[in-house]
Amino acid sequence: MTAVTGIDSANSLYKTAPKRGGVDPNNNNDFGTVFDAALNLVDETNTLQNKADAEQVKFALGLSDNTHDMMIAAQKAKIALQYTNAIRTNVIQAYQTIMNMQI
Repeated sequence: MTAVTGIDSANSLYKTAPKRGGVDPNNNNDFGTVFDAALNLVDETNTLQNKADAEQVKFALGLSDNTHDMMIAAQKAKIALQYTNAIRTNVIQAYQTIMNMQI
């Protein structure tokens, strides 16, 4: 029988347990990575919206007779916008929760 003296020794018994690392107080990139991820999400959503608009214009001008591609592009843009809106809502709720905390 193995003696468990701490969380690290308990985690070593399980293959799926993550390694626990210390928090580096000098690393202030947490907000930067969240902000970059949000910017990338907005950029990707914008790109999909632009592609959907371009497909609609091509179809309206008669340059494309494939409605399938137009509908796929529109659906991708719609889902990306819904996802971005859901993320925005959760970020706002998290911010409001943090601001309402008593110190």
